[in-house]
Amino acid sequence: MKLPSLALASAALALAASPVLAGPTFERATAPLMGDESEAVGAPILLLAALGAAVVAGAVVVASGDDDDNPVSP
Repeated sequence: MKLPSLALASAALALAASPVLAGPTFERATAPLMGDESEAVGAPILLLAALGAAVVAGAVVVASGDDDDNPVSP
């Protein structure tokens, strides 16, 4: 009975200690941007809005589907 308890304790210790041992070993670097450029400048907002509207419309259609819950067996 001691072996499962020991295995559980060592697994819990490993899970708790892994973020501490990993620690920040390097300085985080940022991506270089040229001038005032941004990745969101050319984003197709209209396409994203249409896709979102289609997803919402699809969810409404699925949710309001056929409510035929009558029993089939006599």
